[in-house]
Amino acid sequence: MSDGPIGMGEQSQAEREKFENELKRIIEASSKAGLMLRVIGSLAFQMHCPKYGFLQQKMGRAYTDIDFAGYRSQAKEIKVLMAGLGYMERKEVYIVSEGNRDIFDFPQTGLYVDVFYDKLDFCHEIHWNGRLEVDAPTIPLAEMLLEKMQIVKINEKDVIDTIMLLLEHPLGDVDKETINIARIAQLCSKDWGLWRTLTMNLEKVKLLSANYPQLNPEDKNTVARQVDAALARIAQEPKSMAWRMRSRVGDRVKWYKEVDEVG
Repeated sequence: MSDGPIGMGEQSQAEREKFENELKRIIEASSKAGLMLRVIGSLAFQMHCPKYGFLQQKMGRAYTDIDFAGYRSQAKEIKVLMAGLGYMERKEVYIVSEGNRDIFDFPQTGLYVDVFYDKLDFCHEIHWNGRLEVDAPTIPLAEMLLEKMQIVKINEKDVIDTIMLLLEHPLGDVDKETINIARIAQLCSKDWGLWRTLTMNLEKVKLLSANYPQLNPEDKNTVARQVDAALARIAQEPKSMAWRMRSRVGDRVKWYKEVDEVG
């Protein structure tokens, strides 16, 4: 893979298959063990976008690691599972993160697995809150969109994944093969900071998608319509008192946490 921003660069089909095959091995093992591990990150978008998944490779979106969402209540069992699959735990990560995250290394291939327990805590907190039972083998589509759109300093890889998702799936008020925009709107109506970041990034996705030569005019129009529809649904959701109070302060006070690069 060529040097450049994390998650971007040329990646051979053989290299991509190395990630995909290892992901399948972990999913099968976790399912047999009865563990609630759900895929997030680039591989989740690849799995949940069978029609438009080809855009990742076409647009230079590379795999860098394997990411999962899990429940902290199963952390001990997950550690045992990963050890049985030949992985070594970076124990300091679990300690420093106060039990919110684990990283496991596979020396034979150089791959590593990131597990986020109970929530994704970067620029904003995205809690799983019983949501891992809703879909499989990935997190629900609403959380997939939130995963990308909560990153304030959004990267091209996040834009590409989001474009794929918006092209592949309709918006709606349910979760089955649908981006549950009702849930997203409800979360944004209670948290001005999340609302600010998410709406800002959706606008960026709409703007940037228009300039990708890999997308045809129909694709670009679809992304634009999806973004407009999502923004309209979020705007019409009644806002909480806390949201309205925070909105008066606006951008004058920082509304997000700084984070390192995420995959």
